[in-house]
Formats: sequence, structure tokens, C-alpha cells
Amino acid sequence: MASLLEQLRGMTKVVADSGDINSIEKFKPTDSTTNPSLIAAAAQMPAYQSIVDGVLQQARARVGSAASDKDVAALAFKELAVAFGLKILGIVPGRVSTEVDARLSYDTEATLALAREIIAQYDEAGIGRERVLIKIASTWEGIKAAEILEREGIHCNLTLLFGLHQAVACAEAGVTLISPFVGRILDWYKKDTGKDYTGADDPGVQSVTTIYNYYKKFGYKTQVMGASFRNIGEITELAGCDLLTIAPKLLAELDASNADLPRKLDPAKSSSMKIERFTVDKATFDRMHAADRMAHDKLQEGIDGFSKALEELEALLAKRLSEISEKTAVGAH
Repeated sequence: MASLLEQLRGMTKVVADSGDINSIEKFKPTDSTTNPSLIAAAAQMPAYQSIVDGVLQQARARVGSAASDKDVAALAFKELAVAFGLKILGIVPGRVSTEVDARLSYDTEATLALAREIIAQYDEAGIGRERVLIKIASTWEGIKAAEILEREGIHCNLTLLFGLHQAVACAEAGVTLISPFVGRILDWYKKDTGKDYTGADDPGVQSVTTIYNYYKKFGYKTQVMGASFRNIGEITELAGCDLLTIAPKLLAELDASNADLPRKLDPAKSSSMKIERFTVDKATFDRMHAADRMAHDKLQEGIDGFSKALEELEALLAKRLSEISEKTAVGAH
């Protein structure tokens, strides 16, 4: 019998959730996603020191020798995610998701400016826009930025998505892709209730299932990519979802498991379901977001977590730059 991973690929596009290029080469996913935490982790791996050093040296050359290590690191940090993205695009046949600075999550104009900057870097490297997704947090301000970007032909992946109100707003904005966070929803409910959940009872699985059925029922083009998994049970319960982005450890478990994998999500079934349609303006979004404790907590926690990872990455780059400068100075003597 084919492995769970092979069977899953027959009904769902499998995406690698990693900045680790070696893992991506091993599992050969169609697409790959990164986030600030993954890039920060990869940047500290010896295997990728040459990528980091190359970006730092380019940034130093661009801003000049008079600039401080901190200023050079700030520029390099903006370009590092694209440098990893370019490496990943040399391996995967499909798309890479590159994230906008999470600290801009409540600023539509700043998000637009950085998204355009990121896509310009890919354009300059000869990468077509169909191969890049700009990853933006699913705040109201982020969704509005994505709506404008999509009209400009820049495709977006709306991340840190936890509630149906976020999903509906994204679909109405015409975004390409959403990433509902299955495992983080489970984490919140386990902590809140003290209970454990498995299989179809998992609240993260239920959330993605609800969103998928809503999209298919009403014919939205926005694709659903389940993300942030805690175990392979969550993944098998979402077999048939448009895309699933999976960490290397769970990809390995799926590859090593042989069991029958029935399709759980199917647009044909969704079309006959009784589902109430609603529209989301800012007032509705704010009201539903405030009423959904889990979505409210996890969105802010996710933005805070990614922001912290970015600050740590900037500090890491400044330190690395200082080490390079010291070596260069020693070599000059």
C-alpha cells in the first residue's frame, strides 16, 4: 500500500513548512512556506551560513562602510527571507511564501510598501509573480492591504488565521490563499478546557473544515491551506483540503505510515450543505473578532511571536556582521 504521504498527494497539494533547504530537497513538496521563526532558525544552521554572509556583505556594500552594524543588519534582514525564498524556488516546482514584517500587521500602507519591495526583489531575480505569495497576518488592515495587492497582480497568503470572520473577509477581498492554524487552535482549547482532543473532535480540524465547506459552497476562488499541525491525525482528518503545509518531522511520519487514507474534505459534498452566508465589513469583523476569544488571543500572540523572532534575527545578523568585520580587520593587518 502507498504511504499516507503518497495518498495525501493524490488529493491535496503538499507544501513544506520549513526554512531548512535540505529538508525541502528530501521531501520534494510542490510549494514551500516560511515564516520569521523558521528563517531565524535556518539562519543559525551552519549549512546556511554562506547565504547569511552573502546577504550581509551585499547589504554592507549597499549602505556603505560608514553605516552601523545595526543599520546594515536591518537592511539584510529584509533581504534574507527573499534569499532563502530564491534558494527554495530552485528546488520546488511551485511557489514560495515570503512574509511581510509582522510588526506592520496593523498598518495597511506600511504592509503595502514592504510587500511591493519584496516582490520587486523577486522580479529583479527573474522570478515570475505566479511563483511568489506575500504572507500577511489576517488583521483587518492586513486583509485590506492584500485586497489592493491582489488587484496589482501580487498574490497573497493570509496567515495567522483562526476564525471564520477572518476567512470570509479574506475570500471577499479576493486573496489567493489562506493559512488557518490548526495546531495553535488546538493548543488554545486544550489550555482553556483542560481536555485533549483527537481526530474529527479536534477544534483546529473543525475550524478548517468549516472554512473549507463555506468556501466551496459559495464558490470562492481563495484556496485553503491548513497549517501548524501538532500530529498526523490532524493532517489525515483534512485529507482533500486544497493545500496542507507540513513540517519536515510530520512529513517523515506520513511517509513512514501505511494505512488507508479516506478523503475527508470534498467540494461535491460542500455544495449540498446548508450553510448561511454572511458578509464582513470592518464593524462585523471587529465584533466577531472580539467575541471569538480564541481567535482574538491567538492572532495577537502570533503577531507578538513573529515580531520577537524578527528582533532576535536582527540581533543575530548584527552579531554575525560584527564577527565578519573583526575577521576582515584581522586579515587586513
